[in-house]
Amino acid sequence: MVSPKLPRPTGTDNAARLARALHFRFRDITLLRTALTHRSTLHEAASAGMGAVRTSTLTNERLEFLGDAVLGAVAAEYLYLLDPGADEGELTRRRVALVRAETLVQWAREINLGSYLYLGLGERPGPGSRDRMLAGGFEAVIGAITLDRGFGAARKFLLRLLERDAPQILAAAEGVANPKGRLQELLQDRFRKAPAYHTVSTDGPDHSRTFVVEVRFGDRVLGRGTGPSKREAEQAAAAAGLAHLAADESPALTAGATN
Repeated sequence: MVSPKLPRPTGTDNAARLARALHFRFRDITLLRTALTHRSTLHEAASAGMGAVRTSTLTNERLEFLGDAVLGAVAAEYLYLLDPGADEGELTRRRVALVRAETLVQWAREINLGSYLYLGLGERPGPGSRDRMLAGGFEAVIGAITLDRGFGAARKFLLRLLERDAPQILAAAEGVANPKGRLQELLQDRFRKAPAYHTVSTDGPDHSRTFVVEVRFGDRVLGRGTGPSKREAEQAAAAAGLAHLAADESPALTAGATN
């Protein structure tokens, strides 16, 4: 039986283009197309005489549900292994901070997800609606990856993002709005010496740069961060440095202060 198809106002190649951008080879590209199909397309389906029950399976809401569960599981595993001493309540608070909508919107924008979404004709979402659309679309893409390539592939994709961004997100959630300033204050108080920041690499075109920065204390690397600007990469590196110091109070840090 041939499945009914919704109108695709932005073209049917969006899913294939996103798959190439993500470096994923989908076995069933229709899963990704469904993940990119917003419920606003249902209005066109109704105009075409298609029933709501049938068309509801062709939008991304079910995949969004699945992706949300996968993201929560991967974040929980990441946090569990990151801090063996954290209790259930602390782990729950950290997981909520990691998977909040703002983080999903940021990740969605990094892959330019908005340009791949299939929307209903004339759909012009406001800022708040667009953010919800991006967050839901990102979760739906995770759901599609899970069904097509397996949980392991989705986990690998998400862990790259979590390992890069979690230190800064968690530091901000714990009240450290300025990780760079906090790290400098901490090291100055303890050792009367400030950390140094070094740009490791700069990649991408001028309009979409990615900076990688390391923060060092003497000859010791405390953390590494990535961001769309040097400032944001430095903040991410500082957040990673704070997380490192919280987990490792080894004598090597004192030795680094003398170099």
